[in-house]
Amino acid sequence: MEAFAIENLTFSYPDNDKLALDNISLKIQQGEFITLCGKSGCGKSTLLRHFKTVLTPHGQRSGMVRFEGADLGTVDTRTQSSRIGFVFQSPDNQIVTDKVWHELAFGLESLGYRTPAIRLKVAEIANFFGMQTWFHKSVTELSGGQKQLLNLASVMVMQPSVLILDEPTSQLDPIAASDFLNTLVKVNRELGTTIIISEHRLEELLPVSDKVAILDNGKVITVDTPRNVSKVLKETKDAMFFAMPAPMRIYSHIPNDLECPITVREGRKWLDDLAQTSHFIITTPEKKQTNKTGKVAVELKETWFRYEKTAPDIVKGLSISVHSGEIYAILGGNGAGKTTALSLIAGLKKPYRGVVKLGGKKIQDLSDHEKYGGLLGVLPQNPQTLFVSKTVEADLREMFIGRNVNKEVVQEKIEQVTELCELGGLLQSHPYDLSGGEQQRAALAKILLLEPEILLLDEPTKGLDNHFKLKFGDILHSLRLAGTSIIMVSHDVEFCASYADTCAMFFDGKIVSEGTPKEFFTGNSFYTTAASRMSRHLLPSAVTTEDVIKALGGTVPERHSNIRKLPESRLTKKETDTPKSDATDQTPMDKRKLSQRTILASFIILLIIPLTIWFGIYYLNDRKYYFISLLVILETMLPFVMLFESRKPQARELIVIAVLCAIAVAGRAAFFMVPQFKPVVAMVIIAGVCLGAEAGFLVGVVTGFVSNFFFGQGPWTPWQMFAFGIIGFLAGVLFKKGILRRNKAALCIFGGLTTFFIYGGLLNPASVLMSPVQPTKEMFLLAYLQGIPFDLIHAVSTVIFLYFIAKPMLSKLDRIKLKYGLIDS
Repeated sequence: MEAFAIENLTFSYPDNDKLALDNISLKIQQGEFITLCGKSGCGKSTLLRHFKTVLTPHGQRSGMVRFEGADLGTVDTRTQSSRIGFVFQSPDNQIVTDKVWHELAFGLESLGYRTPAIRLKVAEIANFFGMQTWFHKSVTELSGGQKQLLNLASVMVMQPSVLILDEPTSQLDPIAASDFLNTLVKVNRELGTTIIISEHRLEELLPVSDKVAILDNGKVITVDTPRNVSKVLKETKDAMFFAMPAPMRIYSHIPNDLECPITVREGRKWLDDLAQTSHFIITTPEKKQTNKTGKVAVELKETWFRYEKTAPDIVKGLSISVHSGEIYAILGGNGAGKTTALSLIAGLKKPYRGVVKLGGKKIQDLSDHEKYGGLLGVLPQNPQTLFVSKTVEADLREMFIGRNVNKEVVQEKIEQVTELCELGGLLQSHPYDLSGGEQQRAALAKILLLEPEILLLDEPTKGLDNHFKLKFGDILHSLRLAGTSIIMVSHDVEFCASYADTCAMFFDGKIVSEGTPKEFFTGNSFYTTAASRMSRHLLPSAVTTEDVIKALGGTVPERHSNIRKLPESRLTKKETDTPKSDATDQTPMDKRKLSQRTILASFIILLIIPLTIWFGIYYLNDRKYYFISLLVILETMLPFVMLFESRKPQARELIVIAVLCAIAVAGRAAFFMVPQFKPVVAMVIIAGVCLGAEAGFLVGVVTGFVSNFFFGQGPWTPWQMFAFGIIGFLAGVLFKKGILRRNKAALCIFGGLTTFFIYGGLLNPASVLMSPVQPTKEMFLLAYLQGIPFDLIHAVSTVIFLYFIAKPMLSKLDRIKLKYGLIDS
């Protein structure tokens, strides 16, 4: 039976004309090991997420995905959770508990298994994956490889029939990655689990794959066995050919009639057979000299660092020297301290002993402007930390703020770096919506705009496809020739061997060995290239595939001459110069008509809820305020529930409402020491404008009720709930009708006036109605006069909060609405 059958699947993201998936048809048999590969942004992750409905992205979709013969959309969530496992790229993003054994039990507990069954399954899976020695550990104590293995085990404990993995080894060192992939093979061979994996590391993955699917621009261009796929890629001169395992690439450039090898073992046998049957003259590869001719740009002398005084040292007597125009690569296992060492050079952390010098000056003597104004450029391991704007283009322009650069020069530099980093079709995308490799390219582009003298790179090839790795290597070579000093921390052994001037092994907090790539890798057994492991018995000094090909008398391919020309960007000049806004300042004319749902909500809010509060005052003597408050909440939820009359509510929609309520409650609590100074009205206005009138009223009502658990419940609670809610509802209605705009001035004016006149206008007379004395006109007048100072403070606070938080909050909510297809206002 087929595990998955995809029929004419087409998909595009919101507000994007480009197809992320273009008429894909693919069949995956049960028990198969399938590898998806392709350039960054080709659609691999998007396709994988269509194999599980809770992960399927929002957008326009057509076609069918069948799981074990049934339409995936009809398979219930419980079945999908247990039968379809998914392991993500980042280990930390999937772990949800504090202990290893808690994590293993979490999925089973969520599915409602009894405790004895959970204990049995957890014990069984821990033994299968060899986790006994760290079974009781805290997840924070685990290495990167252990965390990813824990993610795999926590999925496999539910005994899925299909296991889907999205670049699971991208953040692991070579040894940990190898161990993880070997475990996958064990799962596939011994348990019969279908494996569907997306990866850029193919050296160890292709030999164990039954089939390989190559994607390009949202299309599947070939699906076949690894050997046949390699032939297709070579014949079509596709860039993905350079991602094939080293034995296959070497084989294809040496004239011979032998069978194509895939693994290192097969490659060694092929070399032996070739040496016996051919007349090739084996030569010794040229020895590359270390580039130590320029001035010293970065110097560390006996540096020591620990995160806390009582904690163990992470960096222990580290001493390195990097010259201008040198590419210095630091390799080592996860947790060795490589990233910490890089942060010492960047000045982000300070050693408690030793000296760090940049350009001959001690780092503490350099101002931040000197360090980050052109001397230093830092590409962190997580590229998302560099993104601050709503589009890639805006993020690139942000690098010129305060630099007094001519507009024409700015545009020219952005166009250059856009072409260099292949961002032409991504300029108007939100950086967080890009694939991992695309984010890495966008982050690199930002750093290159600084034109730094010293470039620090932390896992720069993470997520990059092999096509762009070649181009990235050329970029580094150009920077090197210009005199830039480059220090990179990397797990990518092949890349370091090809492009670094000096390679160094980082272990136990310091550098334990360094040398040219040939000196370094020929002396290693594990931290070395596949080409070296394959050929060292005949070619001891060969490190790269080019070394082996040259030594065998073959012709080394021009890396870019065989790469097909990239499609030109579909962006016009006008689109590039003027970014599209993802949020309108005012509702378009054709969408200003109120829905029947909103009209009914108006009836409930303006008539039914006031009657409910009146009933509580005069018939329950204000003593059943809890009951009245809950009744108001239920009445409030009626129009909100009508949002889902034609579909099931998504958990993420309810979560957004809950988070807004939580922010408002927390904000009110944070400013409890200042009477009436609170952000609640600002939050309900933002909710009403962005998510609609009903959502605005619900946020206000729930916030008033929940926050009074901290400030005291009483007869005033229903009044506060109604006052907060009616402002949020009014904001939503006025924005829908095009009267209220989303700019700061309009929102601040609206917030100040409604807080003073509506909130104050309701709570002031409420204080009279709640008193046991018969109300009089004088009492109402006095209540208003006494309330003016408090209402003014409340109104001013609302204006202040709206001024500072309205724009970022609305921007974030707009993005969430667009990306996940949430409630439409």
